[in-house]
Amino acid sequence: MSDEQPVFSIEKIYVKDLSIEVPNAPQIFLERETPTIEIQIQSAAKAIGEGTFEVALTVTVNAKHEEKAFFLVEVVKAGIFQIRNVPEQDMEPILAVACPNILFPYARENIADAINRAGFPPVNLAPVNFEALYQQRLMEQQQAESKIQLQ
Repeated sequence: MSDEQPVFSIEKIYVKDLSIEVPNAPQIFLERETPTIEIQIQSAAKAIGEGTFEVALTVTVNAKHEEKAFFLVEVVKAGIFQIRNVPEQDMEPILAVACPNILFPYARENIADAINRAGFPPVNLAPVNFEALYQQRLMEQQQAESKIQLQ
């Protein structure tokens, strides 16, 4: 590795995809039941140039009561990050933890705004511990590898 200082910078944060569905409108607005909210979060990173990476955070919010859908919102919030002169073993945690931590507040704002514009009260997502999710994923991978080796 060179003697150069590590570089981490945000080049751009943008909405890569945003969709909202209200399949049972207008009848759904007459419902009095409180929907159950399901949230799914995924992130993915890819190199797009030398020392340049795109990280995309996908947040899906599904509101339904029993089998009746109220709404489904999905946002893919992405960022372009410059990451240089960082040891290889530190790259995955930066891409899987640090970058999603930066993107999440923006995605949360997009989700709340889209739901509100669709005519529903906004859903304010709680903070997410991306480090815990990363550690959990590592443990699951290690357990899967252990099972394969035992067979």
